[in-house]
Amino acid sequence: MTSMARTAGAVERSAIRKVTLRLVPFVALMFFINYLDRTAIGFAGPNGMSEGLGLTAAQFGFASGIFFLGYILLEVPSNMALHRFGARKWLARIMVTWGIVAVLFTWVQSYVQLSALRFLLGVAEAGFFPGAILFLSLWVPARYRSRVLGLFYLSQPLTTVLGAPLAGWLISHDGLFFGLDGWRFMFFGVGLPAVVVGVIAWFYLVDSPQQARWLTPDEKEWLTAELAAENAGKTSGRTRHGAGALRAAFGSGRVWTLSLIYFGFVYGLYALAFFLPTIISGFQEQFGVTFGLVQKGLITAIPYLPAALALFLATRHATRHGVHTGHIAIPAVLGAVSIPLALFAGSPTATVLVLTVTACSIFAALPNFWTVPTQFLTGAAAAAGIALINTMGNVAGFAAPYVTGWLADLNGGDYKVAFFMVGAFMLLSAVLMVLLGRQERVGSDDPPVPVGR
Repeated sequence: MTSMARTAGAVERSAIRKVTLRLVPFVALMFFINYLDRTAIGFAGPNGMSEGLGLTAAQFGFASGIFFLGYILLEVPSNMALHRFGARKWLARIMVTWGIVAVLFTWVQSYVQLSALRFLLGVAEAGFFPGAILFLSLWVPARYRSRVLGLFYLSQPLTTVLGAPLAGWLISHDGLFFGLDGWRFMFFGVGLPAVVVGVIAWFYLVDSPQQARWLTPDEKEWLTAELAAENAGKTSGRTRHGAGALRAAFGSGRVWTLSLIYFGFVYGLYALAFFLPTIISGFQEQFGVTFGLVQKGLITAIPYLPAALALFLATRHATRHGVHTGHIAIPAVLGAVSIPLALFAGSPTATVLVLTVTACSIFAALPNFWTVPTQFLTGAAAAAGIALINTMGNVAGFAAPYVTGWLADLNGGDYKVAFFMVGAFMLLSAVLMVLLGRQERVGSDDPPVPVGR
């Protein structure tokens, strides 16, 4: 019996290690490019685009946010299509499509064209993020998901750590590419890799453990058995397909509560992502200091390096002890308090340090948050439920930049009211998470309660 246990443990460790090394870095690279392309407008805006296209803060915010309306329209259908056709084909198709649209930003000429392309970018990207979450969840048992999703999520803060200086460097090369403005060259430089990696994804990704040639027969058998046993008690796509799966997800009180919790986190995430470069550009007027383009990129990256560390430590703790209410609610409170306080700081250093707390709070919570829906949903219901939750996040993605820009215009360029609103939404996320945690023990070993409770 001891020998059999050792053999089973070795197979388990080997299978998880191979999945982690083979799939997570590649899907994380896809997410890195995805997040860079959707937030590239944040770097372009204060570095020539807003001036060149004659944009107000509200117009910039609307063009930034309308991306999410396009995403929302096709979010759930796209994730259902992924469940039907397979992640390999669907994620590759999404990536190539958004890459083509992202490159077209190079030649945008007006606010109307900018808004139209942002909308189309959202349509093209629809379903990628929840599809990637679902794809990785289909490969590892629940006890490993926090770690795997944490490694995947690392690419988001690292996108800014690496992408902000890269964007600044590309923007600084005015006229290098067929005489294009620097911000136009930046759009071209960050859009093209999506097409290339999307083509590679078609051949590289595998839809299920049974199809993975790089797993041994024992590893395939163990993974398949573990996932099947785990899914047996959940709301399943085996008995609910199409409209039934949608009803299961849309009729779940837990899914809607999680959707509102996610709304608050994403509102904070994108208010920070789209307007942090603008706030840093405002240091010259506010504090009398001047930074070059590459320096601005490096300063923009500062909050996200500690955020990546916070993400890693939070998911490591959750992997060892299980995901609990505090893993999500405590960071939400810290983010709610810190983001409005940043605008009362008396120096560039203090401002960036306070915003670093905000970034750490958001990224420490998000990967642990995404382990919760897959605790009680599987199959088509999981595809629909995860897409619904992410759709609410995309509503926040639209609202955050537009409302933030509109309130800034309304208050003469002052972002204090706008950032207090960000704090209020994050505080709401904390309260809802505590209430959900009291109703049922998130991350417990108890049998999952059917969706709709």
